[in-house]
Amino acid sequence: MPTYQYEAMDTTGGEIKDTIDAGSEEEAQQKIRSMGYFVTKLTEIASKKKEKKRSQQAEKSKKTKVLTLGGVSQAQLVTFTRQFSVLQDAGLPVLRSLKILEGQMKPGVLKNALIDIVDDVESGCTLSEAFGKHPSCFDRLYVNMLRAGEAGGALEVILRRLAEFMEKAMSLARRVQGALIYPCVVVAVAVGILTFIMIFIIPKFEKIFADFKMKLPYLTELLIATSRWFVRYWYVIPIAPVGFFVTLKLIRLNKSGNYILDKLMLQIPVAGMIAEKTIIARTMRTLGTLISSGVPILEALSIVRETAMNAVYEEMYQRVYESIREGETIATPLKECKLVDDMVVNMIDVGEETGDLDTMLNKIADVYDEEVDVLVESLISLLEPIMIVILGFIVGTIVIAMFMPLLELLDGLSGSGKK
Repeated sequence: MPTYQYEAMDTTGGEIKDTIDAGSEEEAQQKIRSMGYFVTKLTEIASKKKEKKRSQQAEKSKKTKVLTLGGVSQAQLVTFTRQFSVLQDAGLPVLRSLKILEGQMKPGVLKNALIDIVDDVESGCTLSEAFGKHPSCFDRLYVNMLRAGEAGGALEVILRRLAEFMEKAMSLARRVQGALIYPCVVVAVAVGILTFIMIFIIPKFEKIFADFKMKLPYLTELLIATSRWFVRYWYVIPIAPVGFFVTLKLIRLNKSGNYILDKLMLQIPVAGMIAEKTIIARTMRTLGTLISSGVPILEALSIVRETAMNAVYEEMYQRVYESIREGETIATPLKECKLVDDMVVNMIDVGEETGDLDTMLNKIADVYDEEVDVLVESLISLLEPIMIVILGFIVGTIVIAMFMPLLELLDGLSGSGKK
């Protein structure tokens, strides 16, 4: 039964304050009047049971995080950033925008992070501080650009630049990955077919040759020995790539080993050139985006060094960082390192002199993006004939090795038949 708090006057005009239990407001007034009081104020008080129910409902309605594994995909982060940018352009408050995006987000790592970010912003944290607490979702580049946007009062502009930057970076990565899919699939299928031939086909020929007690040519003996190895050690085939990958990981744990591997990767024909131009395009665009967003140059170079993801270029950007700290230019250490073309050095030099460095850096990135496209197409067109020739050579060798004894056997049978 609800409880009501009332204020009333008695017959002498004295003020009475008390509570009364009643089924409804009308019933409460009747009970108070029956006591000889005149009601001046009547307010329902929630019962303890009702308060408990409300608290349970509030607890239930509170956002809960789900247990998740893995991280945030680049595509998901790009979509979130673009939507955040659009909401800010529309003039919505930051907190309202975050709540909308968190509400429509599917359960996952990013949604969990947004739940915490909303709580932090509501409690008084700045946007960059709230995002900075989730480095697994938002890297230093992301957080520093948000900080610059907050400081400059142009968060919607920064978010738009960040979304465009991430979209271009993802597009470049997809083009490179797409170019590697075709040769990887062809090689995997070829290995599967050759393994099948070695394990199931060659042993049948070996049995035929053994029944006729033939002296086999060297090439056939070599092929049969290879087939026996495949039959006996077939498990090495799936283990070998894993072992190779683990070995590379162990080597990369050592600083010198990591540097040597990265340097060797850049020396691979065509593929090394693609890696080199991809790194330059990514780092130049990152630096240009950070500078145009108002991030201090030293902090920007520190972030760029991390985004290089190649020890050789990390060392180059470290030299640039030290040069800027000592009051020198970016172009000088780049020229000394000889890891970038003269065109890049000259454009950066012009950008520094004219005060339009961010524009020049983005133009360099655009040029290198186009060069990566051309190199990727060249690599695909080059790999196709190379793989056809290699596979043709392997299959031709197997056919010749198997048919040489068969031809000798047929010649022997035809000769004995004539006699």
